[in-house]
Formats: sequence, C-alpha cells, structure tokens
Amino acid sequence: MKKKLLAGAALMLLAGPALAQTGRNVDWPLYTGDVMGSKFKPLDQINASNFSKLEVAWRFKTDYMGNRPEYKLEGTPIEVGGVLYATAGSRRAVVALDAVTGELLWVHGEKEGARGAAAPRQLSGRGPAYWSDGKEARIFYVTPGYQLVALDAKTGMRVQSFGTNGAVDLKADDSQKIEPDLTTGEIGWQSAPTVAGDVVLVGSAFREGFTPTSFKNNKGSARGFDARTGKRLWQFRTIPQKGEPGAETWLNDSNITAGNTGIWTEMTADVEAGLAYLPVEQPTSDFYGGHRPGNGLYGNSLVAVDLKTGKEKWHFQFIHHEIWDYDMSSAPLLMDINVNGKPIKAVAEPSKMGYLYVFDRITGKPVWPIPERKVEKGDAPGEWYSPTQPIPTKPAPYARTGVSENELIDFTPDLKKRALEIVKNYKMGPIYTPPVVSKLAPGPIATLSLGAANGGTNWPGGSFNPENHTAYLFACNSCLQPMGLVPPPPGFSDIRYVEGRAGQKVEMVNASGADAGADSAPGAKKPPPPPANDTDDFGLTVQGLSLIKPPYATISAINLDKGDIVWQIAHGDTPNNVRNSPALKGLNIPRTGQTSYNIGTLVTKNLVIAGDPQVTTTPDHPRGAPLRAYDQATGKEVGNVLMPAGQSGSPMTYMVNGKQYIVVAVSGGNYSGEYIAYTLPDN
Repeated sequence: MKKKLLAGAALMLLAGPALAQTGRNVDWPLYTGDVMGSKFKPLDQINASNFSKLEVAWRFKTDYMGNRPEYKLEGTPIEVGGVLYATAGSRRAVVALDAVTGELLWVHGEKEGARGAAAPRQLSGRGPAYWSDGKEARIFYVTPGYQLVALDAKTGMRVQSFGTNGAVDLKADDSQKIEPDLTTGEIGWQSAPTVAGDVVLVGSAFREGFTPTSFKNNKGSARGFDARTGKRLWQFRTIPQKGEPGAETWLNDSNITAGNTGIWTEMTADVEAGLAYLPVEQPTSDFYGGHRPGNGLYGNSLVAVDLKTGKEKWHFQFIHHEIWDYDMSSAPLLMDINVNGKPIKAVAEPSKMGYLYVFDRITGKPVWPIPERKVEKGDAPGEWYSPTQPIPTKPAPYARTGVSENELIDFTPDLKKRALEIVKNYKMGPIYTPPVVSKLAPGPIATLSLGAANGGTNWPGGSFNPENHTAYLFACNSCLQPMGLVPPPPGFSDIRYVEGRAGQKVEMVNASGADAGADSAPGAKKPPPPPANDTDDFGLTVQGLSLIKPPYATISAINLDKGDIVWQIAHGDTPNNVRNSPALKGLNIPRTGQTSYNIGTLVTKNLVIAGDPQVTTTPDHPRGAPLRAYDQATGKEVGNVLMPAGQSGSPMTYMVNGKQYIVVAVSGGNYSGEYIAYTLPDN
C-alpha cells in the first residue's frame, strides 16, 4: 500500500538554537520517563513551597494536526536535549517543540487513506519514544494504520535505512495472518514504543468496546525490532498454537479460532538483566468465553521474555479464563526493594482489579504469597468457569474490589433506601462474581462490578520513587460496570451472548426474540417503571448521583519494602452535580474525588502530581480543573494551579538550563487537545 506524506509533514522551522544546551539538564526520553516505567525524576526546583506559583510557559493546541480537532488527547510527551516530542491530533502527527518556548520545530504525519480510516485505535495515541547511539538520534512512533516509523530527531524526516523507506508495516510483518486483509484487518496500537537499549518494543491492540461481531478475531503479540535497521528480532505470540507451551490451556482447540490477547499498554524492560515485561489482555470476547474453554494462556498474564530473542523466561496469569474485561492495563513497574532485609529486584503490576501484584522480576516468584481462592461459578449456558483465581495476600487492595450494600450511596437515609431498592434488580458480590444472563422481573438484570472495564488503575499506570521504595497509584473507586449477557442482534457471527448495558437490556432481549432466561422471553412481565423524579435508575444513579458512595477516586501510596498502604486520599474536587444536588442541600460533603479512568501520576523528589479529570466550579476556584501536588510522605495537598480542562494524558517533567518544567495534556467535553507547559516565574 502506497503511503503519502502530509504536505509539509516534515518541516524544519528551527533546529540549532534548541539543540545547543548548557547548564543542568534532565531529560524524559520515554513515555514512562525511563525504561523501568517509574514516571519519576528527582527534581525539586518545583516543590511544596512554590507549586501554586507555577505559570504557563507555553501552550500547544493540536487542532490542526489532522483532519479535525481531537477531544481525547491522551499523550505524554518526551523531551531530550531541549526538544520536546509528542504525538498530536486526529491523524497522530509527531511534533517537535522547543522545550523552553513551545515553538514548533517540525511536524511529521502520514495520510493512510482507507487503512487509517479502518484502524481500531485512532487519534493521537500516547506518544513517541527516543533512541540514540551517540551519533544519531531517532524518534519512533506507531501510526494509526499500524506502521512503526523511524524519524530523524533533528529534521522529522523518515530514516530511510530503517525498514522500508523509514517504516515497518506491522501488519505485513506479523507472522500471524491478518484477516480479512492488510487494509481493513482489525489490529493496531495506540501506545508508545519502548526503547530498551537497541531494541524497540511494540505491542498490539484491537477495537475498543464490549461487543465484537465475532470471537474469531486477529491474534495479539509483542515484537522486538532492531533500532538501527528495523529488522524484526522476535515475535512473542500471546495465543500459543498446537505444540507450543500453553496450548494445553485452551480446551477443544479453541486457541485455533480465538483472537485478541493484545498487549495494548506500555511495556518495560530490565536492560541489564536482558528481560522485557509484557502485560497481556484477555481473549475475545470480554464478558462471555464459552467458545474458549480453559484457562487460556497467555491471556491476562505478565510475561517476562528475553529482550534479544523473545523467548519466555517466566509468566504469571492474573486471571484464569477472563470474563470481566479487566485486561492488564498498566506498564509493569521495575524496582529494587528490600523485604525483611533481603534485596529483591522486583516488578510490580498495578491492575484494574485494585491489586498490586509484586514479583521477583528475575525468577517470577511472588514477593508475598498469591494463593488461589475459590470463586463463584456462574450459570450462563455454555460458559466455562475457573473454580479459583489468584488473590494477593499483600499489599491489601488499594481500590474497591466488589459491590455490596456497604459500597452504596449513603449521604442520607433516603438515598441509601432508594439505592437498596435499585440493587434488588441486580446481582452483587465480591471480585470475580460472574456476569449473569439478563432477566426481567424479578431479575437480575446484570451483575454489578467495581473495577472491571474502567476501574482500578487503567492505562496511565502508576509511578514509583526508587529513593523511598514507594509506589503511587491512582484508582477509580466508583467505576461501576453492569455485566449482563443478552443474545446478539442480527449481523453478529459466532457470538452466543454479548454484553448489554443497563437500560438497554430489556430492549435488546425483546428485539432479539430469543430466550435469554426464564423471565426474559418476549411477553415477559416488565419491571415497574422508576419514579418520575428518578428516571435514571437504570443508569445506576440515584437522583442524578452515583449509586456508589465516595471516594469516587483515590491516590494511594504503597511502600514496597513492607507491602503496606502508607496513605490514601480522595483525588479531585467534588463534582458539580454532587455539590449542587438538591438532595444534598445543607449537608457538608467532604471532597469526594472524581470518577475517571485516565489519570496518571508524576513523581518528583518529594511530590506526587496529578490533575483533576473534570472541570468544576468551587468556592476555592473559578471554573477549571486543578493540577495538584501532594506531599509524598503524607498525601497532604501542598499546592495547585488551574487548568482550562481536565487532565487527559499523564504529566511529565524535565529540566533545561537549570529550569524545571511540567507538561500535561488536557482535553475533554468541548475542549480540544492541548499540551500545557508550566514553570516557575523567573523572579
């Protein structure tokens, strides 16, 4: 397929002055700050005493980096030698900016035509990566159409010696056939490559959403490429085929037809040990796995592979036969810790489940026991259920892991009473309570889950300070997911059940004319309509308020020497709908935090930095979203500055000529993407 370069796509406006550096410099060359995933830099020029004095150094709107404005800017820029590089806009252009002034130095983009339009992961993506051998420097990124592109860091032009004319076609290169063809075949990637020495790590991702048209999707993998030539060094296939280790965990030869198990989030690596760490998502489909009986390796696993060969060294499966959409969403955190006087080279994996899993990163042995615990077996026809799941003994969960009456709204007795009436139509239980087949009266309509899909820690991952051996993790504590199975509408193939949303289940079951349960056939008695003042009950709200009580989101500090939660705070202002609710008039509501799944933390010498995901108006500030700083030792907020929109990409920091900067992506609602750089005033 012929690709066309955007007109002026590699335009060099200014190079020399930005690349000539003097004074103290601290770079941020990868999405997570370093190859170990820490999102940490030991800078303290910006500190508790002056954070609230931060001023905007520069702003860069991404509206014209593509064919339309983008309202979902999730990128984290990188910075090296006084130049900042970021992906931006609806076509995922790469831009180089002067890190001090924000001046555009060059821009590169690809027009991928039908292939780009069919891409399962579009828009700006999460960022590029930097590589240098001391003689030349390159920027790597993956296009929406699934090409790994190498750019000259000085000019933004393709490096012609890499791959074919500067790119590797990741679809054509895949050793697993892409169906139905290279143009429309569903596979791509939105994350940033990981550069580990001279190896470029790239994963795979598929279409977002809970309802695939078939479980026979393309299969996921991770690949390592030579940073100089683009030659594929290895490919680790996440669904083992006949004769390969792990194939026996797919019963009835379901590994032949099953798809997905992508590695859609960031990877990390221990270059010294020669190991890369791959967090693998679940197979198709998200909430029903009757077509893929068995534990299904390497779904929902952390896999350590040889950095040069891709050969597996060890693995751990977090969930057997996943049917909740927990994925593995976060970059593994590599760290050196000391447990009971014993030094351990560790890897810790944050999760949507609200557990932090900790292993010896060389051997794969859990640092603290992770025993198999018995879990409930469901009754969906044709489904296969694992009788046990591994549950960490330490650290304790840092987010809610199940739904019971204790998690329901309790601002007032009347609101709690109404919540109890609503949940009578649903199934509740601890983590790994299986999805139910949706039924009308008397129900259950769905299983209520906290954590699945968008809860716990999602793609922004966590942070780790190697100086105090503490991880800092944002988690959604109120991302309520109703999981109810219904027959698919016409046009779906090979799928027996799909996930239906609350409020849509009755409609879908009746429209299908199929029997999804004893009380769900056409003509079955419908549940009584909700009260006139509470029409959003089937959206799992009570008078416009979340069915789940605060805190809606948290940041937790977990010491990895001891495995203990040191502190936990609600992150984000109380939302406007809570602050202004007539049902809460006259009540003093403490800060609730804000429901979100896209908040990442930045860790400096003594601060944890994260922004609110939603715009609010409070007595303390006009309309906006604060970027906040917390004391690492106590969790106390020590300063904030107001952003024009919510944080939508994880913040990063760097120092140029002895001056520290913090850059964060904001977007959402009717506010299109923007990168904003903050620094202290010169005086």
